[in-house]
Amino acid sequence: MAERTTDQAQGLRHLTGAAPVKVIAVTGGKGGVGKTCASINLSVALAHAGQRVLLLDADLGLANVDVLLGLHPRYNLSHVLSAECALEDIVCEAPEGVRVVPAASGRRQMADLCPAEHAGLISAFSELAIDFDALVIDTAAGIANSVISFAQASQKVVVVVCDEPASITDAYALIKVLSSDYEVRQFQVLTSMTGGAAEGRLLHEKLSRATERFLDVRMEHFGNVAFDEFQRRAVQRQQPVAGVFPSATTSLAFRGLADKVLGWEAVGGSRGRLEFFAERLIQSQMVATA
Repeated sequence: MAERTTDQAQGLRHLTGAAPVKVIAVTGGKGGVGKTCASINLSVALAHAGQRVLLLDADLGLANVDVLLGLHPRYNLSHVLSAECALEDIVCEAPEGVRVVPAASGRRQMADLCPAEHAGLISAFSELAIDFDALVIDTAAGIANSVISFAQASQKVVVVVCDEPASITDAYALIKVLSSDYEVRQFQVLTSMTGGAAEGRLLHEKLSRATERFLDVRMEHFGNVAFDEFQRRAVQRQQPVAGVFPSATTSLAFRGLADKVLGWEAVGGSRGRLEFFAERLIQSQMVATA
């Protein structure tokens, strides 16, 4: 396994790209906090800002990005892992100019990949020849191995949290695992489904007080997405709210989040393009199998 991952890392040195890629993992301690909607609408807002965006559905066993976007992909990541097709072949054109890498739904084996299968996924990314500016990763909920790997491999980790005890507790647990066991120290907190900006700030402060008191982390308030009836209607239509209701409060919020992302500095040099993401995945797998 170590020999294979080393070969993959060497192969990544040959990748070329026009510019650094911003790799953003969107995660959360529990399901139902608006994580996937955030991933989709952040991607759309970035695309509207002129960015070439690839959205990876990394909820490998219970994927739903395709459902929320009204897509019907013939192939997904399970077909890549079974060597039926290449990763580039499954990339879908989604609404508003976003491209999507769909995952499988209802396949238990996808939710718990063995090291060899995870290595196959890494290899597929190392061979992806599509140019883009931002890779947004919609992870699974919880602290499964895949969530940890994708968060470790990303330049920015966005933790979506809503004002519910379970959401706050689970977000804290995720941050604790990532910081204490995997040395992820910086987090962007996206407060979700709140009653407004003030409530979002209070929620961020509540989570920050707990984490910064007991953990060696830095918690930044990425932004707030308040509850919006237009968001619910967009989900029912299987369309991104930022596309179908561009003037909605939620859409404006995601536009502001996209502006923040545009201000982030991407990692340059040999680790600035997609190889940054793939090499970090390789490193996490080598540690896990050592």
